[in-house]
Amino acid sequence: QLQLVESGGGLVQPGGSLRLSCAASGFTLDNSAIGWFRQAPGKEREGVSCISSRDGSTIYADSVKGRFTISRDNAKNTVYLQMNSLKPEDTAVYYCAAGTLLRLCVLSGIEYDYWGQGTQVTVSS
Repeated sequence: QLQLVESGGGLVQPGGSLRLSCAASGFTLDNSAIGWFRQAPGKEREGVSCISSRDGSTIYADSVKGRFTISRDNAKNTVYLQMNSLKPEDTAVYYCAAGTLLRLCVLSGIEYDYWGQGTQVTVSS
């Protein structure tokens, strides 16, 4: 059974860092595009970053560019999202998703067919 499990969320002060993990089971991550998305209360889901399977290329939303880094460890079948210089507006539930038919990733969630359960990130002093 194909499954994605996020971890690494928590409470952090503004300016702090967190690293989210997205571990896959039932399939090989490097054959799929992987995206990170987030949803804050009362707001629409937002694409944060993604990494392509074909060439490892990455895309970042303007709101996180220069602060977040997505990476993939094929040996561990895990994708990471390193988040630095966190701001209160980064507070949201973060989800990872796999696009098993995508070779080049996109930040549109509709293109992804498997989703994790989400992990809460709260940035507050």
